Amino acid sequence: MIDPDTPAGWVAEAEEEDEAEDMPLSMRLSIADTLTLGNATCGFMAVYFTTTGILIPHLTGSEETGMARHSAATAVILMLCAAVFDLFDGLVARKLRSSPMGAELDNLSDLISFGLAPAYFVLVYGMVADDAHQRVSALAAIVVLLAVVLRLARFSCVTLKDGMFQGMPSPFGALTVVSIVLLELPFVPTLLAIIGVAWLMVSRVEYPKPRGVLAVAMLSWIVAAMGLLAAWAFDAPGGQLLLQTGCALQVVTGAVIPLFATARRVNTFRDNRREARAAQHP
Repeated sequence: MIDPDTPAGWVAEAEEEDEAEDMPLSMRLSIADTLTLGNATCGFMAVYFTTTGILIPHLTGSEETGMARHSAATAVILMLCAAVFDLFDGLVARKLRSSPMGAELDNLSDLISFGLAPAYFVLVYGMVADDAHQRVSALAAIVVLLAVVLRLARFSCVTLKDGMFQGMPSPFGALTVVSIVLLELPFVPTLLAIIGVAWLMVSRVEYPKPRGVLAVAMLSWIVAAMGLLAAWAFDAPGGQLLLQTGCALQVVTGAVIPLFATARRVNTFRDNRREARAAQHP
C-alpha cells in the first residue's frame, strides 16, 4: 500500500525536468559557449605559468633557466590555444545556435586571454629582464590592457561592414606583443613596439576576419608557432633561431597589414574622386 503523504519518485523527476525546461535561454550554455570558456581557462593558466615558472623563481633567486624557458613557452602556447578556441567558437556559433550571453562571454574571455595574460607577460618581463625598467614596463602593460579593454568595448558598440574588424584583433595583438618580448630586443625598441601594437588595436585600421582560407592559414600558423615554442623550450638544435624567426614574422605581419590597409584606403579614395569628376563632366 502506498503512503499518500510520501511523494512519488517520478513526481520529483518530472518536476526537475520541468524546471530544466523552464530555465531561461540566457542561462543555457551552447557548444560555442563551452569553447569560449576554454578560451578563458587557457588565459588564466597562462598567467599561472608566467607566475610560477618565471616570476617566483626570479624573486627567490633560483638559477633554473630551463624552468623559466619551459614556463614561458607553456604560457605562450596556452595563449595560442586560447586563440584556437576563439577562432572555433565563432565558427561553431555561426553553424550552430549560440546562447544570448555568447557575445558577453566572448568579450570577457578575450579580456582574460588577450588582455590580462599578455599584459602580465610584459609586466613580468620588466621584472626579470636585465636591461628592463620595472615601472616603465608596468606602464606598458597597463597600456596593453587598456587597449584591449577599449577595443572589446568598441567592438560591442560599433557595427562594421561584414568580414572586417576595426583595429588589430585582440588575439593577433596579444600574440604580437608576446612575440616582441620573446625577440629579446633592447628595452627601448621593445617598449616602443609594444605601445605601437596597443595603438593598432584601438586604431581605425581595418583587418580581415579569419574566415575560409584565412582561417585555415591562421590555424596553420598557430600550430607552427606551437612547434617553434616546443623546440625552443626543449633546447632543440636551432630552436632559438627558429623561435626568433617566427616572432619576427609575426611582428612584420602586424606591421605590414596596416600598410596594405592604408594603400587600399588611398586607392578607394582616388577611385571615388575619379568617379565624382566623371559624374560632373559627362
